[in-house]
Amino acid sequence: MGLIGAARHSQVLLFFYMIILFLLFVVQFSLACACLAFNEDQQYKLAYEGWHQAPMGLRNETQMYFDCCGFQNATLPDGDPMQAPSCSSVHFCQESPENMKICEDSGNTCWMKLQKVINNALKITGGVGLFFSFTEFIGVWLTVRYRNQKDPRSNPHAFL
Repeated sequence: MGLIGAARHSQVLLFFYMIILFLLFVVQFSLACACLAFNEDQQYKLAYEGWHQAPMGLRNETQMYFDCCGFQNATLPDGDPMQAPSCSSVHFCQESPENMKICEDSGNTCWMKLQKVINNALKITGGVGLFFSFTEFIGVWLTVRYRNQKDPRSNPHAFL
């Protein structure tokens, strides 16, 4: 839209392009700042709610993928909403199936692994979002800068 408006010297297209780009900048900048402002307690609450609402099948897949056992405690009683599925399918627990109790009490919980992944993902997302939001801001600035230029093909005596 911006290139078409610039090629045709259309101030209307450039104006709407500038407005849309600025709104996109505001949204993307806000989301990037929110990602970078997430602290450890907020990350924990997010992961806790995710684990709490996840079905047992997804919890089991998470344990296998991250090679962990339980969210914070693998030995919760039956009926507990944070109960983890059996750790028998977890790779590091399969090495010693006779010592399942040792495996469950190893301290290799999913929260420890998820915390690193969530923190890293939020930092990367926030950084990339900031980069592109400032790139969009440069686009808005260039649009404002070049919007009011005269068309070189037009009559030189015409107003604008």
